[in-house]
Amino acid sequence: MVKRKHTPLYKSPLFLTAVGAAFVVLILAFAVFMRYIFSGLPPVYEMEEYTPSLTTKVYDRNNELIHEFSIEKRMMVPLEEIPVDLQNAVVAMEDRNFFSHPGISLRGIGRALLNDMVTGRAQQGASTLTQQLSRGVFLTQEKKLIRKIREIILAIQIEHQFSKPEILQLYLNQIYLGSGSYGVKAAAKKYFDKDLDQLTTGEAALLVGLIPAPGRYNPFVNPNLARQRRNLVLSVMREQNYITDEEYQKAKEEPMPVKPPQADDNKPGRYFIEHVRRILEPKYGMDTLWKAGLNIYTTLDIKQQKMAEETMNKWLNDFDEQVAKGLGIEFDPNDSEAETAQETDEEATPKDPSEKAPRLQGAFMVRDVKTGAVRVMIGGREYDESKFNRATQAKRQPGSSFKPYVWMAALQKGYTPATLVKDLTTMFYYDGRNWHAFDENSDLYSLDLAKQSFIAGKDFNVWVPQNYGGKSEGWITLRKGLEKSKNLVAVNLIDAVGIMDVIRVARKAGITANLPRVPALALGVSVLQMDEHLAALTTFANGGIHTDNYYIERVEDANGRILEQHIPIEQAQFTPQNSYLLINMMKGVVQRGSGAYVNRLGRNIAGKTGTTQSHRDMWFVGMTPHTAAAAWMGYDDDTSHEEGAKFTGSTTARWWTAIMEQILKTEPNDDFPVPEGISFAYINPLTGKLATPAERNKILEAFITGTEPQSF
Repeated sequence: MVKRKHTPLYKSPLFLTAVGAAFVVLILAFAVFMRYIFSGLPPVYEMEEYTPSLTTKVYDRNNELIHEFSIEKRMMVPLEEIPVDLQNAVVAMEDRNFFSHPGISLRGIGRALLNDMVTGRAQQGASTLTQQLSRGVFLTQEKKLIRKIREIILAIQIEHQFSKPEILQLYLNQIYLGSGSYGVKAAAKKYFDKDLDQLTTGEAALLVGLIPAPGRYNPFVNPNLARQRRNLVLSVMREQNYITDEEYQKAKEEPMPVKPPQADDNKPGRYFIEHVRRILEPKYGMDTLWKAGLNIYTTLDIKQQKMAEETMNKWLNDFDEQVAKGLGIEFDPNDSEAETAQETDEEATPKDPSEKAPRLQGAFMVRDVKTGAVRVMIGGREYDESKFNRATQAKRQPGSSFKPYVWMAALQKGYTPATLVKDLTTMFYYDGRNWHAFDENSDLYSLDLAKQSFIAGKDFNVWVPQNYGGKSEGWITLRKGLEKSKNLVAVNLIDAVGIMDVIRVARKAGITANLPRVPALALGVSVLQMDEHLAALTTFANGGIHTDNYYIERVEDANGRILEQHIPIEQAQFTPQNSYLLINMMKGVVQRGSGAYVNRLGRNIAGKTGTTQSHRDMWFVGMTPHTAAAAWMGYDDDTSHEEGAKFTGSTTARWWTAIMEQILKTEPNDDFPVPEGISFAYINPLTGKLATPAERNKILEAFITGTEPQSF
């Protein structure tokens, strides 16, 4: 019998074919898997151009940092600006073999994989600084094996592409340290309000101690845990000979930070900052403004801003107390949510003791007369209470502070400061199309009779304006009409020169708001924004040359390249001669008129008060040859509280003066320059004619040469 030869299974062609096929499949699967792994890896050269989200910084006119825009608090700094103690602490705690390994630790990876298999879940331990960097910059924080493999591969690539100091620099600039802070520079500011070069050894150790769990080791949340963690970092640094025993003991005794630095909402200038954001965000986009690390250099003077806010709040708080006492209701100076008091009965009734006192609001702006640079902007009393900016967003009636536009229209028609104008009661009627004044020769009795015939007519409206206080003086000089803020002079002037001419003056000065074509326009019944009103009136102080308000000097990108820079645009709108005549009369408002409180500054100031009907809006706008400022106060709900305290524009002038006394301290007391073509003559302030040498009350008046009075 022939014995058959048996071939072992592993040598059989079928088995070998199967094994070969399986091997090919494994190779293909591995290739596909590695292709998948590498497809999720970004090119490592991108790290050379890595630009993380940076903090945009805002500076005042003196280059003082006043605000930061950021999604992430991050500031990039070169390695040489990072304290050595901070560098050593990171290496000691996070990767003691950092300067010798190729980007990964095989022993650490093996230990981590073993732990993962035992626990059944992925951990983030055993990562070198380079792995942490690759994960932080390019990969997600998801705990998956595939992500871990990509992290290892990317770490090796990074080590091949960059030097150890470059890797350490990138790591220290991107590591998250809690409270929105990325990088050690931002964290130093966040926790200690210090620059990096001011950090102590203990503070550096505390920052490094935050790395594994910033929320848990936050010194403001868990001070005891944070102290223990800091001391552990110091102990490891001593063991690895980065610090001496003496340095270790000294650093352990350092106090812990108790509370975070002051929040931005409590800092001065928040209304100004928000206004800057509203200008730049539409222009550059939210990502660029908040993430690109811009440097914004503004016109604001933060020291003046702080002082102005404190002063305005103090005065308005005192006024609130006066109103409360007048209304007989309780007043709490710390209550920022006080509501407006309302009378429910016309008769005098006892006040509810729980009723809160009304709360005045205010706004204030200061700008450079010639350039338009805004130095101070207050949009309200409490930014965290109301972000509505009453200096740039509110539209309020300017009252008599509108009158300079009327007086300029009169000057353009040939009036002089000595021209006699009517301070007489005049009745105006509306015929369905236009407003008209009754004949000026009608006496008061005739006016009363004439009014009766129109009251019954449905197509007619009648308006009889009055001066504040109800008194009129007949015929007075144009100057006196402005100084005493005579309403009857204003409405008679606008009737004489034409409403449209007054509107044209306001437009040329810079007013863009809607202006009603009614005689009451002369009394400021239109609604204006403070910023626009201030810029327009400043045109007269600048010799008739208009410049817009501006807030930003220049914007630079993170590399210092200028993206935009303010270029002043000047527009000559009025003659220097007429502008000087108007400003010279407005100086009289301060010297002898409704703004006389301001005269205690002892400076050459032109100004105008403004008070609207029922004392709902109170204004004062004043200017020197160099600086102009506007102040407003009133109630947000447009309520009047005359029964509590009857405030006027003269009241507003008081706290305008208190603020400007500080702002003008360093400004020379110059007078407004006299342009060519202006001459002076002594006149009788009652008749407007030349004064005799013996007259005691004569005043020196300015005229365009050739228009002076010719007779006594």
